[in-house]
Amino acid sequence: MKKIKIESWKAKVPIFGEDDKVVGSKEIDENLLVALNNLIAAKKPEEIPRGLDKFRLFGRLAKAFDKAEKTKILEIDDSDYDFLKKTVEKDIPSVWGFNAPLSKAIEDFLDIKAE
Repeated sequence: MKKIKIESWKAKVPIFGEDDKVVGSKEIDENLLVALNNLIAAKKPEEIPRGLDKFRLFGRLAKAFDKAEKTKILEIDDSDYDFLKKTVEKDIPSVWGFNAPLSKAIEDFLDIKAE
């Protein structure tokens, strides 16, 4: 079992007008769960794992993420962690390294020790 504290930070995101030009920005809360969800959601359809085992994996992750939203602690078993770690290692956009709080959250996630 792996556990990591979920810490939030403020991020500015652009607001686009009708002509797709940036008309302003707004502040949102981000955290590791948002980043991991975005990585999974951004996968190409042909790269999304299929089958009953992966269906169950995604169900466990959804439950763990929902619980972590409330408790601020992400608890996942080792095999689920391994899936997320491989996803991060393969798919993380390099530009995310410019975001210091996100970079720290990802590095902390990659360094989780088993409990």
